[in-house]
Amino acid sequence: MLTIGDFSRLSQVTPRMLRHYDALGLLCPQSVGENGYRYYRQEQLSDLVKIQWLKGYGFSLGEIKPLLAAPNSQLLPHLRQRRRALLAQLEKTQAAVLQIEADILRMEGKAIMENLYHVILLEDPEQKVFSIRTTAGVDQYHSLFLELRQEAEKRGLKQAGPIQMLYHDPNFDHRRSDVEVQMVVAQDGPGVTVKPARTCAAVRHKGSYENLHLAYEALCAWLAEHTEYRVCGPAMDRYLNDPHSVSPDQLDTGVLFPVEKAPA
Repeated sequence: MLTIGDFSRLSQVTPRMLRHYDALGLLCPQSVGENGYRYYRQEQLSDLVKIQWLKGYGFSLGEIKPLLAAPNSQLLPHLRQRRRALLAQLEKTQAAVLQIEADILRMEGKAIMENLYHVILLEDPEQKVFSIRTTAGVDQYHSLFLELRQEAEKRGLKQAGPIQMLYHDPNFDHRRSDVEVQMVVAQDGPGVTVKPARTCAAVRHKGSYENLHLAYEALCAWLAEHTEYRVCGPAMDRYLNDPHSVSPDQLDTGVLFPVEKAPA
């Protein structure tokens, strides 16, 4: 048997924390002497190790308690779910770091688009597109893309270019907005329209969609400096590779603002 002092020294967990675990029923001593001393079995060190690494992954003590006795087959889904949450948190942290870097560059008098993005004017050509326009929230975009592909397949339409998203609402609302998903196609057919050629201010964003707002900020900064142009159509995200076949850091997205020369 190990005294609480021995247990603490071996595990490098303080006696105070061990008493807290005991009070929660998370890790109780094998016995308590008449003098109030707590005694642990050496085998309980494995439970303590498990508590500490689950804590390190961000599980609360309340979440850990039922997981202690769970076999690996039951524990694995919880670990996978926690991994997804940590990756999402990491993406947000990386977005915050990029935003801070952009603000530092701006405050130092350096142009944000020259350091993080290169804004260009391009002639976006006329395209045949099959599209679905609807009102949807950001959390519905994935299913909207699936619907677009399924409908195109039903109509026998072959994809001949990128998938893209147009934002028609005058105000952005992540919960509900007027959006249009388009697939560039080669042939005519039911539901196929022609997207006209437009001059666009455009940037290319490399990386997670979580950070796509930085591309929008670069375009807004460019517009603020080039008041001879004005926006004349809905903003568009053009997805240059398949998010299902590459990792988030390899995603390649064009962001385009249709523009025209402002009247003198």
